[in-house]
Amino acid sequence: MQAYWTLTRRELAAFFFSLTGYIIIAAALLMMGISFVFILGKLQKPMPMTMPVTELFYITPFFWLLLLLTTPVITMRLFALEKFTGTFETLMTTPVSDVQVVAAKFTAAMLFYALMWLPLLGCLLIVQHYAGGTGYLDAGVVGGSFLGILLLGALFVSLGCFASAVTRSQVIAAMISLALSASVFLLGYVASQLPVQDTWQSQVLGCFALFEQMHDFARGAVDTRPVILLVSLTLFFLFLTLRVVESRRWK
Repeated sequence: MQAYWTLTRRELAAFFFSLTGYIIIAAALLMMGISFVFILGKLQKPMPMTMPVTELFYITPFFWLLLLLTTPVITMRLFALEKFTGTFETLMTTPVSDVQVVAAKFTAAMLFYALMWLPLLGCLLIVQHYAGGTGYLDAGVVGGSFLGILLLGALFVSLGCFASAVTRSQVIAAMISLALSASVFLLGYVASQLPVQDTWQSQVLGCFALFEQMHDFARGAVDTRPVILLVSLTLFFLFLTLRVVESRRWK
């Protein structure tokens, strides 16, 4: 366990000792600021607003852009950079297991991802303060929204870990991660557009309706089915990443 936490601190520090980490945070702040202006514009309309502030943020395209574009950049260096520089083999000769390496890199990426989203909480609190009412925001809505953000982020970060593990190039890793994330996004879009049917194909595809699932999270409604699905997919791609890391022994 000590080795795991040491590796996690090492990977997390790498984000803040490189320019890439600050560029990611700056881009995230820019997108959140634009969406914040969009939310303020919605709240200034004379018609009463019945939906939570978090739902207003979710319906903007900046949410999905932030999710799809930042996770490949966060994860592209995790394995690819070490393979390119030759430090990966040195790392794997230390007394740490493959599971600890994969888990530490994933944990560090998730911690940085969570820190990137913290300014959103400040934006929501500012809106709540100047809205002067309690109907827009409450703890359950905020908790559900951030749970959805973390679960979707965990899935896309696991995709990025897998992409980074299969190549030595950070650019290729980012492209593979973006392609996989976009495929999941498009699958969710198709699932949300198809009519509800009783066939098993429609029901399976409906499980990937990310838009409806995030819609529920943004309203504070937490369903265990999407939670289990997202956690299972995350663990599956981490398992694939582990198998890729272990494959070096077969060469």
